[in-house]
Amino acid sequence: MTLRDPHGTAYDLTGPDGAPVVVLVHGLGLNRAVWQWMIPDLAQRFRVLTFDFLGHGESPPPTGQPSLRDLSEQLRALLDHLHIAKAAITGFSLGGMVARRLAQDHPDRVSALVILHSAHRRSEKAQAAILFRVAQADDHGPAATVELALERWYTDAARATRPDLMDLTRRWVLANDPKVYPKLYRILAHGIDEIVAPSPAITQPTLVITGDEDFGNGPEMSAAIAAEIPGARLLILKGLRHMALAEDPAAVNRPVLDFLTEVLS
Repeated sequence: MTLRDPHGTAYDLTGPDGAPVVVLVHGLGLNRAVWQWMIPDLAQRFRVLTFDFLGHGESPPPTGQPSLRDLSEQLRALLDHLHIAKAAITGFSLGGMVARRLAQDHPDRVSALVILHSAHRRSEKAQAAILFRVAQADDHGPAATVELALERWYTDAARATRPDLMDLTRRWVLANDPKVYPKLYRILAHGIDEIVAPSPAITQPTLVITGDEDFGNGPEMSAAIAAEIPGARLLILKGLRHMALAEDPAAVNRPVLDFLTEVLS
């Protein structure tokens, strides 16, 4: 039976009672199942909360055009429902944007941040490319963007040797409602302006990770994110793209677990 908060947000909660809470926030077009490779490692030491964004997985669709703050407030309401006063937020891609929005709006609710493969301000060329993909999604739904997304998200080797992983990721993306998916895509395209150069600055302990082959959210973006957060640590994974957490879980899980163990102990 799916657990839901009063607003309909679908979530899972696992790990030892009383342990520090770690929230895992998925990316655009995915759902909480994307954390299946990380949860077993984290749940040995932490209370791990995963949930589906509005319009994703088993959560209800948004009303109208949602904003980045709407997704952040969805998470804040879930924390309230579960009586979680403070949590470490690990956000992937769009989830990393949500994590930063929550840390800006409700700093007292965030004990630490892990930002995985997330966006900073784009070049004009990169912004034009994402707006083109939004237009494709508007016209044809997620099917219009999924195959090129797999090329951006996974290395050539993974696409050649892991048809099971490609099929799973493809199913997740294609499961999105064609009328709702573009609305969330617009947040990815435009929401970055809400979180660039935060004032006051985010002060929580922060780890920023991306892959050196992540073409949309690469090393320069992650370095820019880390530069805006005093004391933030930056890790660039060699030979990996956007979905490193699925392609090579150990490469992501080890530094995340080490960081969270250090700052939450």
